[in-house]
Amino acid sequence: MNPGWILPLVLLLPALFAGAGLLAPSQRAALRFITFGTLASAAAAVAAAAIALSRAGELTALGAWLMVDALSAYHLLVMAVVFALSGLYARSYFAHDAESGELSLRTARRFTALWFASMAAMHLVLVSNNLGLMWVGIEATTLVTAFLICIHGTPTSLEAMWKYLLMCSVGVALAFMGTLLVAASTHGSGVEGASALLWTELRDAAARLNPKLLKTGFLFLVVGYGTKAGLAPMHNWLPDAHSQAPAPVSAIFSGFLLNAALYCVLRTLPLVEALPGNAGWGREILIAFGLISILVAAVFIIAQHDLKRLLAYSSVEHLGIVALGVGLGGLGNVAALFHILNNSVSKSVGFFCAGSIGHLAGTHDMRRINRVTALSRIWGVGLTGSLLAIIGAAPFALFLSEFLIVYTAIQQGHTVIAAALLAGLALVFVGALRHLISITWEPLEGPVEPHRGTLIEGAIVFVPLTALLVLGVWVPAPFWSLLERAARILGGAS
Repeated sequence: MNPGWILPLVLLLPALFAGAGLLAPSQRAALRFITFGTLASAAAAVAAAAIALSRAGELTALGAWLMVDALSAYHLLVMAVVFALSGLYARSYFAHDAESGELSLRTARRFTALWFASMAAMHLVLVSNNLGLMWVGIEATTLVTAFLICIHGTPTSLEAMWKYLLMCSVGVALAFMGTLLVAASTHGSGVEGASALLWTELRDAAARLNPKLLKTGFLFLVVGYGTKAGLAPMHNWLPDAHSQAPAPVSAIFSGFLLNAALYCVLRTLPLVEALPGNAGWGREILIAFGLISILVAAVFIIAQHDLKRLLAYSSVEHLGIVALGVGLGGLGNVAALFHILNNSVSKSVGFFCAGSIGHLAGTHDMRRINRVTALSRIWGVGLTGSLLAIIGAAPFALFLSEFLIVYTAIQQGHTVIAAALLAGLALVFVGALRHLISITWEPLEGPVEPHRGTLIEGAIVFVPLTALLVLGVWVPAPFWSLLERAARILGGAS
């Protein structure tokens, strides 16, 4: 049997769960459905990635419109981790609202359907070999996830949703123009018809593509998809959307939605780099956007008081670090892909803890949150650990991936880039650490009854943090080999 059958299943399974979620008989049933369905859909994605990685080439289906190679398989694995953790957390996060009646059955059904629809859309992005279909996936994520932001319908969440829709729709429109220009660049290259949008066909004919059209298209794609990825200066929607969305939604936003948008840029980069005489042109653009994102985020993190907004600006920083690493090429590609996993896991746990601490403290204002470990041992310790990981404290894995990117810049002689990166990282470290010290060690104003967490809550916090600690001191050879396989697709001088 052709193993390609798994790829349509990766798309169909969450789509079916989205439809079935509208029939949930109760709020609790809807929450259980989210947990079960998310784990099942994530398992299908892991199976597809495993099958693709077991093959020498790509795994394709539906006339090569669907394809998974090492790069997309790696992203599927990261996405599976983020959604599995978030699906488990969603049940805990909404449990009190379901019991108190604040979460109505209608809202629970709508949330469940939108949750799985967003998962299906992100899967579509990752398994698409057709650049047009990939664009459809990104557009679908914009439309679906917008309604997850305002699931509670507060004025601030509605404002954040409209800002998200407005800015990301403009970005996706620019990306559409870029996609058309990339397709137009195939004229005279021997790639004709529908094949003009197939990534595998474009890759094989890259040296024969029209340079001006392809480079112009790449610029449109970087700005368009970069808006959705939260790269500065197109990041303005991100802090509002991430801070107003429910914590499980914020986790999938920062944990993977941004990665999915940047993935579309990474797919186009090898095409530009293969143009004769243009090696390094596309990477310089990514370096510029990466540095701008890191430095802009650093300034806002220092002045930030809202815990979820701090995590949101941190996402701008870390996506900038990924863009910078890919821009450097060579070992930077490997480090950037490693950083994607590290940021996704740490940011997911960070939003879990921030959401729960916000419930317990009644606010996300860090000036009014004290001694988080007294409020909850699980969420307080988890928040402390995740923030330390996010700011790159050793020996967490983010320190290692950031170190490798700095090392790559210095090794390649880019001392100014290395200095700018170190300056941005230092500002973020000092600014975020100041907030962390305040919320962790400031004395409580009065006695509190600490929250007693469940085994599942402890697992979704401490298992990921332990994994980040282990990866910070020991990277298993098979995992490093996977990173190298995926990095080779991005190309770039070693």
